Amino acid sequence: MSPARRVTLAVTAILLLATRTAPAQEGVPDLTGLWAAKTSFVPDIRGPLLLLRAGKVWRADIAGFSVPARANGRKVSFELPDGKGKFRGQLEESGIVGQWIVRGSQNNASPIMLKPAGPNRWRGQVSPLEDALTFYLPLTGRGNGTYATFLRNPERNLGWFIRVSRMEIKDDVVTLIGGRSGQAEQPQAEGRYDDGVLRIPLAGVSFDFSRVDQETWSPFYPRGKPGQRYHYVAPLQLDDGWPVATVEDVGISRAGIETFVQRLIDLPMDSLSTSQIHSLLIARHGKLVVEEYFHGYHRDLPHNTRSAGKSWVAVLLGAAMQAGIPIRLNTPVYQTMLDSLPRDLDPRKRAMTLEHLISMTAGYNCSGESAPGDEDVMQSQTAEPDWYRYTLNVPMLTAPGDTIVYCSIEPNLAGGILRKISGEPLPEMFYRLIAKPLRMSNYYLPLSPTGEAYGGGGHTFTPRDFMKLPQLMVNEGKWNGRQIISREWARKSGSALRNLSKIQQYGWLWNSLEYPYKGRTVRAFFAGGNGGQIFMGIPALDLVIAFTGGNYNDPALFIPQRQFVPEGILPAVN
Repeated sequence: MSPARRVTLAVTAILLLATRTAPAQEGVPDLTGLWAAKTSFVPDIRGPLLLLRAGKVWRADIAGFSVPARANGRKVSFELPDGKGKFRGQLEESGIVGQWIVRGSQNNASPIMLKPAGPNRWRGQVSPLEDALTFYLPLTGRGNGTYATFLRNPERNLGWFIRVSRMEIKDDVVTLIGGRSGQAEQPQAEGRYDDGVLRIPLAGVSFDFSRVDQETWSPFYPRGKPGQRYHYVAPLQLDDGWPVATVEDVGISRAGIETFVQRLIDLPMDSLSTSQIHSLLIARHGKLVVEEYFHGYHRDLPHNTRSAGKSWVAVLLGAAMQAGIPIRLNTPVYQTMLDSLPRDLDPRKRAMTLEHLISMTAGYNCSGESAPGDEDVMQSQTAEPDWYRYTLNVPMLTAPGDTIVYCSIEPNLAGGILRKISGEPLPEMFYRLIAKPLRMSNYYLPLSPTGEAYGGGGHTFTPRDFMKLPQLMVNEGKWNGRQIISREWARKSGSALRNLSKIQQYGWLWNSLEYPYKGRTVRAFFAGGNGGQIFMGIPALDLVIAFTGGNYNDPALFIPQRQFVPEGILPAVN
């Protein structure tokens, strides 16, 4: 989904958070320093959810609503008025396991467990995803009311699109000026300075910037200013399925890790393109040994994985096959998705199989931002809300298997085939086959307009949970002794089956590349997403590495896998 659309969705209902500083001085004030503004939107429906049964009559109670619920055997569901949210679940011995569905600006599904809370009563907690938008404006005085600056936005990197190089103030009018490289600079936004607050409209919304006290810790910096001296501490042992250990326990140099993490802490936040790392996690021999967060992120805060979420589809397909669902690599796409094939159907579409979709070789016209198969084109159009049907109608450029073209609609359609064959919604299947045995809990799956789980990316997980997927692959499909996906599927998915670029290969919805390591090379596979989302496994070293970041659409997003892994992490691995 394009950043512009994400901003529009994010600011539909906004709470402006502004802290006023000292009153403006006479004349032109000195605005040197760091300024910050934040908006945050959380859906109104949140908090305790009660399901109550009286005989055959069920009711749901949440956020002031009391509505009838429907029961069909062990399945229970209800929907709030005006599309404010809905629930679908199933009664089990341990309680009611279900999905909370949010439509509208967020459009996601998240798992919820309702535990017994008395006779014929079950209670759970609805925790919708917070949608935040933060801007930082560091100002360096140049004299005559002019300041050098740039806009930093950790959630979406909107400063990449609202290019600003300086701010000018005349009387109480402030103007942000800039432009893309090679273009003439021009005003990007105009606002006012009023009593210690910079009020500047951005993306159609007025943001109130307040000055950040130099003594106050700010998430603009990795770990405050000045950055703290880092001393390694092992991750906390939690009830989430991750065993923990120290780096020494698994043959990783403490000094090497401390040097690397200090490098991340000391990154100067003086440019729009400075690498912005939100988290770093490392596991070896199946044990979590490094867990560090930066810029205000923390272990309980889910992070958007962007296109790394495509690998979610690959793991789910493997788990479905392992569980006996009749889907195979040679499952035909059109014969499965359509009740009857049109006589004039392109022969290339008749030949398309599931394997073509998950290897990005289906042949759809996905080349270019305006191509009908481009993800943003599909998501912005409204004529066809069924994205599976939309994709089936995208014209072909090549025969299936001929050419690899990175195309987000293809893994989504692969998920559609699994949905059609199994008859089970993908959020429920993912919870049953993967999330439950891997003890994942705090995550949000994006949905299409028709309510189907979207497989093209944008899945929001805590880093501790999402890095369980590459760990599962390194474990050859096993988790805690249970075979979740087959050994062959784990091995083949992360293999270098096609050349995606000169330095990067592609398997089944997993990227692949090689690193130099102590006189030899080791191959890594990884789920990669815009902004610097990397969830990587290196089987030869029994090593898993995870990064999340905020360099969306900036070439700096490639720094974690191209520089930090080979230069900072692998040298510390013995």
